[in-house]
Amino acid sequence: MSDFETVAASENHTARRGPSGEPGAPNQVGAPQKPRSLAGDAWRDLRRNPIFWISLALVVLVAAMAAFPGLFTANDPRDCLLSRQHAGPSGGALFGYDFQGCDTYSRAVHGARASLLVGALSALLTGLIALTVGMLAGYFGRWVDAVLSRVIDIVLGIPLLLAAIVLLKRVNSDSATVRIGAVIFVLAVLGWTTGARVVRSSVITAKEQDYVAAARMLGAGNGRIMLRHILPNALAPAIVVLTIALGSFIAAEATLSFLGIGLKAPTTSWGIDIDAGRVHMRESATPLVVPSTFLALTVLAFIMLGDAVRDAFDPKLR
Repeated sequence: MSDFETVAASENHTARRGPSGEPGAPNQVGAPQKPRSLAGDAWRDLRRNPIFWISLALVVLVAAMAAFPGLFTANDPRDCLLSRQHAGPSGGALFGYDFQGCDTYSRAVHGARASLLVGALSALLTGLIALTVGMLAGYFGRWVDAVLSRVIDIVLGIPLLLAAIVLLKRVNSDSATVRIGAVIFVLAVLGWTTGARVVRSSVITAKEQDYVAAARMLGAGNGRIMLRHILPNALAPAIVVLTIALGSFIAAEATLSFLGIGLKAPTTSWGIDIDAGRVHMRESATPLVVPSTFLALTVLAFIMLGDAVRDAFDPKLR
């Protein structure tokens, strides 16, 4: 047997036995590995991030408080007796009573519903506007992008709170439904610009990909390409922006209610309670501190959650 045949036979024998030397063991050297996705890498980073879990726990707690306030307090926030004015903690009233004899803790728990409802619906409506404008501007480009970009710049230059005050001053109804709807509409109309810019950038990047060109060559129309191929890539950054914006909307609602032009009594809201607590702060600071703490922790939780998700999905930080 020649030297060449001897070497070939030796290599063939080693390949059959595998690197471990056992018969039939496959050779794993150079075996293709399963490709990792961006979502998988992001989830792996989020699982190791304590800020993500802390903020998520706070968000879930506030959402449960808004949906099922009876799980956190058995007292009615409208059960008020002047004989209990500024009384200390007793029974289920963990933080005592306010100037009207209402349970401070119960009002803070029930106030989560209105604040979270306004924030969530404002973020949802904002997302719809931002996705529509951003996708149209990014996909079609040219004069469509130029016109919509100038609209974004104009709206972005309007101070949100100042414009909201001016617009909500025109609402004369005291109906809780009407005022909640008005606050949601005003915040959404004035707060969609940042999301639209993020979506526009994502669409401009996605429409240059090969799979979009392949879909266009196969005869797919603009609508199908935008919904089936562009939209999934624009959703992730939009959700991150809207998560942060949700916390901002909750703070904006509380500010407007504090100024007396947002939600009004008998609706239970953190902003209304903070305003009432400010007036009677010298008699007792608890009715001011408790709703302020609930508001601050909720806004902080949504902002931290959005920041954690954004950092996990940002490839520049890898």
